[in-house]
Amino acid sequence: MSIQDCQKVIVTVEGKGDTKQHAFASALADIQKKMMQESEVILRIEPVEVEVIKATEKTYKERFLFFFFPRKRTSYHVELEVTVNVTTLQVNEVTFTQEVTDDPDGIQIPVISKKI
Repeated sequence: MSIQDCQKVIVTVEGKGDTKQHAFASALADIQKKMMQESEVILRIEPVEVEVIKATEKTYKERFLFFFFPRKRTSYHVELEVTVNVTTLQVNEVTFTQEVTDDPDGIQIPVISKKI
């Protein structure tokens, strides 16, 4: 009896960063967050295909005290559509046996008897 389930899911994620690599890494890190919202127990998340929906580069000039030391700043934003193979555990299909035990955190009171 196998309790694993493998399915193909398409996830749309966004990421931004100061470099292109940071933007893509931020977007790909969001895949796990989105998948954890949908499923309880995930064994493996394997990206199969990545498609870029939108990639933007924003450039602006930054100055210290409005006049001094101008420098060019760039930020990147990507939106990706990722096809993912997800392997999950089907916890609902597992049958558990029930055992009744004493409270493990309870205090054991010793029985005191007087012997003369």
